[in-house]
Amino acid sequence: MASEGSTKDTKDTKDTKDTKDTKTEAATGTSGTPGRGSASVARTRKVLAQVIWLLCVVAALFLAIGALLVELDANGDNNLVSFVLDGADAVDLGVFSIDNGILKFDGKNADTKNALFNWGLGAVVWLLVGRILDRVIRP
Repeated sequence: MASEGSTKDTKDTKDTKDTKDTKTEAATGTSGTPGRGSASVARTRKVLAQVIWLLCVVAALFLAIGALLVELDANGDNNLVSFVLDGADAVDLGVFSIDNGILKFDGKNADTKNALFNWGLGAVVWLLVGRILDRVIRP
């Protein structure tokens, strides 16, 4: 009888090992573990998030530097100043425009106030949208 018990114990141990091996094989199959495909998807999402964040930062910089140039009454005939102001006009999307923005000031220094408020607000919005998109896209 002692040999029956030890045979039964050995058989139970074998069944347990077989079960563990099956579980291990199922967990390490191609569908259960991350492989090269998911790593490349994660890398692509990370790069895409970085590119989008960079574009939003550049748009915010155009608006912020443009507002500063308006405040300083920079020479509009200068090519660099003209480039920055044209870029700021392009990225304000019409919503944060100096001429017809969210808030329009009247009176003394109205152009400067319009630029600082509307383009400054636009720069903040670009940074917020960029950060949100970065967090959503990044794995």
